[in-house]
Amino acid sequence: MTAPHPQAARHVRAVAVQPHWSAQDFVTAAAFRRWMRAQLDMARPHLNENGVNLVVLTELNGLPLVMRGGAWALRLRTFERVALALFLARLPRTLPILLRERVSPVRALQLADIDANTDLYLTTCRDLAREYGVYLCCGSAPTPRYERRSARLCRQPGLLTNQTVLLDPNGDLIGVTDKVHLTPDEEAGGVDLTPGALGDLRVFPTPAGDLGVAISLDAFRADVIGTLAAQGCTVLLQPDANGAPWTAKEGLPPDPANLRDQPEAWLESSWQVTAQRQIPYAVNPMVVGNLLDLTFDGQSAITGPAEEAPAPRSYVLTAPRPGFLALAPWVTSGEPPALREAGRHRAALSGHPMENQYREATLHADLTLPPATRPAPPRTPHEDALHALLRGEARAARPGRWPWVLAALPLALLARPLWRRRRA
Repeated sequence: MTAPHPQAARHVRAVAVQPHWSAQDFVTAAAFRRWMRAQLDMARPHLNENGVNLVVLTELNGLPLVMRGGAWALRLRTFERVALALFLARLPRTLPILLRERVSPVRALQLADIDANTDLYLTTCRDLAREYGVYLCCGSAPTPRYERRSARLCRQPGLLTNQTVLLDPNGDLIGVTDKVHLTPDEEAGGVDLTPGALGDLRVFPTPAGDLGVAISLDAFRADVIGTLAAQGCTVLLQPDANGAPWTAKEGLPPDPANLRDQPEAWLESSWQVTAQRQIPYAVNPMVVGNLLDLTFDGQSAITGPAEEAPAPRSYVLTAPRPGFLALAPWVTSGEPPALREAGRHRAALSGHPMENQYREATLHADLTLPPATRPAPPRTPHEDALHALLRGEARAARPGRWPWVLAALPLALLARPLWRRRRA
């Protein structure tokens, strides 16, 4: 009897894109498509023309689509004011959702156009995955829960998660992952998203690796990493949007008084996961740029086995260490006081000549992965619905609007702030 042939290891080129965003990138569908295409253009020189490529984009890169059609409101300068102005301008759509689905004003604002924005977001990503021939982690966007009813997609009322979508080079759906652990900025006092369920996390076997997603804060949490590692994850994807100056102090639950340097805190996510050999590789792209009055900054990284890293290195404000296969440089180098000052100067509304002067970057690393041994998990009804949308087999059904007379209800509903500046 002939011995079975052992399966060959997989060789994958992982690419992390660190883009610079602005509010203007989201005010029209054409502007959004240009911004997303620019990121794949940044990735193109790093792609392996004869191999498998995995491109990973950043967290919440679909959130600012809530401003689509609202260029006139950007002069209000802060996200909170813009959100309030858009809620009022779209009252025939936002107020019925607020009352019918019993959600907050900020969630009603997002849900008012969520079907059109989800379609734009997903079809843009689909077209780019096809054109560039890559496995694409689309980043993440606020996404409702859909189910398919014939040629219509119907969303579950009120629900809106921070969701990552994975696509193959044909633009077909691989799977989706919801963020489980929300930051204060994503909870009721911020953009008011729905947390995902830990039990829903799955690993997706693909030629680009057995992919598991831990969006931003999830990559810091042992329950998420343990769940993905137990399912055989070989490549951890950590899309990120750090809503603060990179060299500022950080304090988050469960210990908000623990004010460490943010780069030090970040070592407890992807780098720690791979350094402890919980998961072999991790890809962590981070968006940069001031979005109105909100600051986003960081250093994108790809981490893996220490013996595969070219040399010890690390984020600013931390000591060099093994395990960084690729790391984006920060905007400057120097001693801690100068680094902290540089971060403050670039922050939103600082008024400094260096305000909003961040560094775009694209990183790549070659990963050697074991053969896939696990079957793909079955699709959920929501994934079936998105798969149909991407194939043009179904469209989102828009709920009927309540009469205009509802707009005359007391605007005291809007008394509390709609948007607060916290970390995403």
